Order: sequence, then structure tokens, then C-alpha cells
Amino acid sequence: MNPTVLVATTSCWYPAARLVMALHRAGCTVDAVCPKGHPLRKTKSIRQAHAYYGLSPLASFTRAIAISQPDLIVSGDDLATQHLQRLYAHEKRSWKREKKDADSAICALIERSFGDPESFPALSARATFMDLAGKEGVRVPATQVVRNLDEVKEWVGRMGLPAVLKSDGTSGGKGVRIVNTLDEAESAFEKLNSPPSLARAAKRALLDRDKTLVWPCLLRRRPVVNLQTFVAGREATSTIFCWQGRVQASLHFEVVKKTSSAGPSTVLRLIDNPEMSAAAEAMARRLRLSGLYGLDFMLEAESGKAYLIEINPRATQVGHLRLGPGRDIPAAFHAVLCDRAAARGDGAKAAVTDTERVTEKDTIALFPQEWIRDPESPFLRAAYHDIPWEEPDLVQHCVSSREKQSAWYRPKAAAPVASTPEPLGARTKSSSAGLGGQ
Repeated sequence: MNPTVLVATTSCWYPAARLVMALHRAGCTVDAVCPKGHPLRKTKSIRQAHAYYGLSPLASFTRAIAISQPDLIVSGDDLATQHLQRLYAHEKRSWKREKKDADSAICALIERSFGDPESFPALSARATFMDLAGKEGVRVPATQVVRNLDEVKEWVGRMGLPAVLKSDGTSGGKGVRIVNTLDEAESAFEKLNSPPSLARAAKRALLDRDKTLVWPCLLRRRPVVNLQTFVAGREATSTIFCWQGRVQASLHFEVVKKTSSAGPSTVLRLIDNPEMSAAAEAMARRLRLSGLYGLDFMLEAESGKAYLIEINPRATQVGHLRLGPGRDIPAAFHAVLCDRAAARGDGAKAAVTDTERVTEKDTIALFPQEWIRDPESPFLRAAYHDIPWEEPDLVQHCVSSREKQSAWYRPKAAAPVASTPEPLGARTKSSSAGLGGQ
């Protein structure tokens, strides 16, 4: 019997669909709880998709868990992680009130999926996480929570500029500002420390089908803002799969292209970096992590030293890539679940064997990210362009949804979106031309 994985996501982020496909290919039965318009519903890899309702998130997740009965949950975004941590706390309180000795099945599932719950607060608080990393001997920039303009001024006077302001609970560069003057720092703090406006929350909900900002807007909740010293250099990123505090598989990349200066990556280059590997192993061990996590780094310009700058407690957009032994996260994921089933007597143990690389190229152009950033990008042909040709409905859905967005909504740096190549799904010369052939 195949192990069952529940992918939980609150926004219509395309990489969640790729993760569903990869886990299914590795041998997992995959269910999801997600918004009704999520592109993962267009794949043939999903068994069933449960509706996520932004105004009743815990009820949505509880219902999906009860129906799917998953062996593990994978979080597809930061808000999904927050919901699951809140669900864990809610279940804990309920069972304590009822004076039951054992934890609920939901608590056990969440602990199994994400690791030690004592580490949950550190995963959602940037400054706390950075402090723990420093204590583990990981190289990190100085980071501090700032609560008002006086603390911003004090930091700038003591640490100097440039600096980086970051708000907790954000991702994809949406809560990050690089500042070069005190005026810029004060202005950025006031924006990041303000509750999201109704117009912004409505725009995100209607256009992105992302209800992340609805409750913060209604409750007038102010984000926690951190100041961090700026490290000049090249950006790098890691994605890891951990089990009970040990890294089972990992991918390390240098960022080549991004949607914007603070936005998500669109082109990456696979690298071996012992410092990044050691940092990932140290933090997995310290926080006793299980599941999928992303780590962001800066490689210092002069020395090449790796500075850990934050953790993402969720799957990242490269976790589906199969790049050989030790670099195939879905295969490692499946093997761990099979080993767990074998220990219970429910199945056979499955060791991770040599896994096929999806490409021999080290440079990866993510689809549709790089295509949207620049449809004439040379990386669409020179790099491995990661188009899921085996899922033509998914490709068509992605292209169509982007074409329907109005021009004002697209990032200013992005060129106009190219027309859909025909026929989709056929790796012919004509179909490959529009999106960059493999």
C-alpha cells in the first residue's frame, strides 16, 4: 500500500503542483487541501483535493486530515505552516481540558510531519531563529527585532548601513526592504509594521486567490519587523528533507535570476557548498526537524563565505527536482515513509537507491517563473527549462491564467507574456519554440 501524503497550501502557488507530481511519481498517494482554483487540481497525480477556506482555515485542514488519513503532511506555504501550528496548539489545549493522557491523532501527525513542536516558535520568528543558528556555530548576520522608530535609529547608529528590514510571516520577498539611508529605514519600517490595507488584502484574495492578508487586515494585526545587517554578495538557497533531526536529502543552488531584487528565484545553478550543507545539518539537528524546509544564504562577495539569513518552514519551489543520489527529495521522502510502515509491520522497507537525474545540466530555468520574467531569456534554451510536458492541462492552465491578468498587475520588470505554444504537451520543434525547448 502506498503511503499517503497531504499537501496543504493556502495560495495558488504553482510549485505546489510540481511537488504533488514528484511525490506521486516517487510512489506516494497524494491528496491536497488547497483553494478551489489551485493549479494542482489540473494534474493527474492528485487523488483528491479538499477545499481550503480562508475564513475557516483550521476547519478546512481538520476536515482534510480526517478524510485523507495521511501518513505525513507537507506545507506548501508559510500561512499553511502557521495554520498547522495553530491547529496543533488548539488540539493540545482541547485534550488538556478533557484531561486525556495521550495526544490527539492530529497532534501526533503534525509532530511526525514537522518535528519537535518546541521548535515551532523559532521557525516563525526570524530573530529567534538567527540567534539559535549563531549558537550552533553557523555564520549569520546580526539580526534584531525593532518595535518602533527609536529602535530603528538606535540600530542604524550602532550597526550602520546598508541594512535589511524583514517582517515575520512573509515570503517571496514581499516583506523585505534593503535600505541605504536612515530615511529609507524609517519609511520601510512604517510600511512593514502597518497592518495590510483592505485594498491590498482584497487584491491579493481576488487576483492571486490568496487569502493570506484577510485576517491580518480585519484584525489590524501588526507584523513583527526585524533589522538585519546587509551582506554583499551572491544569493544562494537550499531545500532539505529532514527526518527526526537528520537531513535525508538536500539541494543547494546559487541564484542566477530573480523576478525582482527581493523576489523569488527564476533561474538557479546547482552547487556543492560544504558550509551550506553543514548549516542545514546543524539546524535540522538543533531544532529536531522533520519534513521539507528551505534555507536562504548570502555568499559573501570577497570571501565566498556562506551566511545563513533565514529559514522557510515549508516546501520550496525546487523540492520536486530529481538531481541524483542525495539530491532526490521525493525519493528520500518515499523511502522514509516506507521504512516507517515496515517498522509497524505494514509494508516493506524501501532504501533510496541511485536515482535518475532529470537533467545533466546544473543550471535550471524554473517554469513558468523565468518564462514570465522574460519570454526571450537565453536561459530558456541554454539551461534546463523545467516544463512539465507530461501534464499539458497544467501547462495550459498556468499560461492561460497569466495571460488573463491585467498589464498593471504584472511585475514592471517582466516583459509581455508570449502566446501559448501549440500543440501543448508534444515535445516537437514547434511546441518547444515558444517556451524554450529542452
